[in-house]
Amino acid sequence: MVKKKVRVWKVIRNIVLSFIVLCMMWVIFHTGMKLYEENKYPATGEYVDMEGEKLHVTVKGRGEKTIVLLPGLGTAAPALDFEPLVNELSKDFRVVVVEPFGYGWSDLTKRERTVENIVEEIRTSLQTAQIEGPYIIMPHSLAGIYSMYYADKYPKEVEAVIGIDPTLPQALEYFDEAAPKMPSYFRFLAPTGIARLTLLLNSDNFLPAAEEGTYSEENLTMTKAISAWKGYNKNIIEEANAIQENVEKTKELSFPSQLPVMIFMKEDDKVTEDGKSMETFYKQQLRSVENERLIALKGHHYLHWKNYKEMSGEIKEFTNSF
Repeated sequence: MVKKKVRVWKVIRNIVLSFIVLCMMWVIFHTGMKLYEENKYPATGEYVDMEGEKLHVTVKGRGEKTIVLLPGLGTAAPALDFEPLVNELSKDFRVVVVEPFGYGWSDLTKRERTVENIVEEIRTSLQTAQIEGPYIIMPHSLAGIYSMYYADKYPKEVEAVIGIDPTLPQALEYFDEAAPKMPSYFRFLAPTGIARLTLLLNSDNFLPAAEEGTYSEENLTMTKAISAWKGYNKNIIEEANAIQENVEKTKELSFPSQLPVMIFMKEDDKVTEDGKSMETFYKQQLRSVENERLIALKGHHYLHWKNYKEMSGEIKEFTNSF
């Protein structure tokens, strides 16, 4: 009986040791791949120095008006994710994609992910890169909060706001919801290579749900690589867990009446039992704006994945109105 217990213990021990060795080998492999990929896929834009930390900015087009695209929470590679939309818009506008700290080719940072810090980083990066305003701020998702704060604090620098299914600070109170939270242990997914393993098992969850040919193979390959480096890193976790605090700081804000605002929203809008929907919410937010448009489109929350051409046409028409 004793010998049998010893044998069982040895089997368990060997399994545990083998698992630990495999994990160590995977981390080493991931680290080596990350170094290789960072060398193979250099930044597509330029770096802006922010007190010793690098923030990545891309610019395309030479139009008279400047559109600044801001990514939603957790978009691993914004410059690549926005690429089809950027290609369309750059025919008529100068288009800038700012990758905040923790995103794309930008560094990780120790700065708190407060709305004040994030907006100042965006503003400073544009000024340092000598991209003159005023800007048409175009936020996706959570960046809607930052765009409203930017427009309120620096009204002379913002010519218009065009949201892509944007999150606005009043939404939580309107729908009586609490801000979501991300477990802090998610920050280890990228450094340990778990994000890379998840990509290998199911890459579709990390790639745009777009029609074939919308994104080049090179784009998708780089997106997967960056997702393996940056997926759910500490800055993204901190930003997600700061939503409630940032909402409290901005929920009393509203778009200035003289500021042109256009919002693209999902067409398949859900209605609550008390008759509320994203359409009724956005209409409430736009009620005091003199030049406003609300456009519903079919598609994913990332509306630009499939609607980039239609969006570009609507934006061109809208900007001709001011």
